[in-house]
Amino acid sequence: MNRSFQHYKSFQTSKVKKQPAPVMFSRVAFFVSLLCTVTHVCAHGFVQEIDIDSPASKNSGYQPYIDPYLNPAPQRIVRKIPGNGPVTDLSLIDVQCNGYTDGGFTTAPAPIFATVAAGSQVHLNWTAWPDSHMGPMITYMARAPSDITKWSPGTSAVWFKVAESGKTSDGKWAATDLLTASNSIYSFSIPKNLKAGQYIIRHEIIALHAAYTYPGAQVYPSCIQVQVTGSGTALPTSFVSFPGAYTASTPGIVYDAYTNTSAYPIPGPAVWTGGN
Repeated sequence: MNRSFQHYKSFQTSKVKKQPAPVMFSRVAFFVSLLCTVTHVCAHGFVQEIDIDSPASKNSGYQPYIDPYLNPAPQRIVRKIPGNGPVTDLSLIDVQCNGYTDGGFTTAPAPIFATVAAGSQVHLNWTAWPDSHMGPMITYMARAPSDITKWSPGTSAVWFKVAESGKTSDGKWAATDLLTASNSIYSFSIPKNLKAGQYIIRHEIIALHAAYTYPGAQVYPSCIQVQVTGSGTALPTSFVSFPGAYTASTPGIVYDAYTNTSAYPIPGPAVWTGGN
């Protein structure tokens, strides 16, 4: 089941949305806590904060169990997600920026974007990630041809990889070993010579605890909107699409993380280095 909180959302929509804000917040917190305890659905995660070094800014991620019930809706730089659950069908548009096609949930452009200088570091703060959900952390970018607050890539090949972290030579996984060691913060750099413009940053964890068959790998994508500044002129010439970049036959998608002691083949294309 990809979206454990659908029954919770239905309940909140009918019972909580019309309540005054203090009551709403207390009830949201209570039911999230209750569901985490009883059903363990909080054993997934999402990017809850985005911190940028230059120019310095702290930006909340989309909060799927709070934001839908606020009026007015908060202004976020992250495209909305249905919850903290995974995408397992790699043929669906859900794998791009998160979604729940079976439940009628489609993501959409966020209303604002953050500014980041080319060459700056971006720090992505994940919610607590379960030890059992080992796997790689991968980051892509896509240049928007028009206003990013209105643009969706669809199935076009526009994505290029800028960072990846898989399994170290001594067997430590990006998630959860390295992520836990860095206090749930994953950092990467915007390529320093990347041409200025508006971009979507697509960041994901691919959890492999059930990836010994397909479907099994669990993809947790987040899409963050930024305006890159700088005098660089570099742009990649090779791109992938989502869906499309990963299939059942892509190395690293079907992988027994418990018995395979060899190097892990991180899915997708090579990291683009032309902007460095």
